[in-house]
Amino acid sequence: MPKSDRTADTQYGALPYRIGPHGVEVMLITSRDTKRWVIPKGWPILGKKPHRVAQIEAFEEAGVKGVISRTPAGVYPYSKTLPDGESRLCLVAVYPLRVTLEKIIWRETTERRRQWFPQAEAAELVAEESLALIIQAWR
Repeated sequence: MPKSDRTADTQYGALPYRIGPHGVEVMLITSRDTKRWVIPKGWPILGKKPHRVAQIEAFEEAGVKGVISRTPAGVYPYSKTLPDGESRLCLVAVYPLRVTLEKIIWRETTERRRQWFPQAEAAELVAEESLALIIQAWR
């Protein structure tokens, strides 16, 4: 079936986190175009399980590695603008990733910023309300 006939596309995202002195901290990254705060996410990869895709995206987009959950913390919808200007509805399954390694320089270092936030603040900073609810309710 052509992509344009689908009601929604699926992406897989990582929710990078660590336990800091004041509780759970969540890493957010900036999107390439609008520079708003988002989580690392991407399209399915043939032969890879969804949680592995999320893990790969976290490394490419945020330069972090760690222990990924096999179970998503939730799913949220968002509108993805494609390079040709078309808007597409995507559903993102979000997999928690306990960060154990942060690279100083990573694949998208020059394209994105990354930053740790207290869990509640991270939930306030993301634009997608459903993602905010996942971040807030997780753990």
